[in-house]
Amino acid sequence: MQKPTVAERQPIAVEVEAGKVYWWCACGRSRTQPFCDGAHKETEFTPQRYQATDSRKVFFCACKHSEKAPLCDGSHNKL
Repeated sequence: MQKPTVAERQPIAVEVEAGKVYWWCACGRSRTQPFCDGAHKETEFTPQRYQATDSRKVFFCACKHSEKAPLCDGSHNKL
């Protein structure tokens, strides 16, 4: 089983818009972190869909080890 690449060791804050769909990078290879740019095509990973329920700031996981992916759960503190 492949392990994701750690893109960053801290979450990435993003102002999301209610109702909008975002595609979170699960592999860690995307150059447009925290979002997918298609870099996963050579891996077993697929991007994860996130639909914002309201407009607000959310913290997307960038270490790719969160149990609450695509959002940060503090797992980067254990790496």
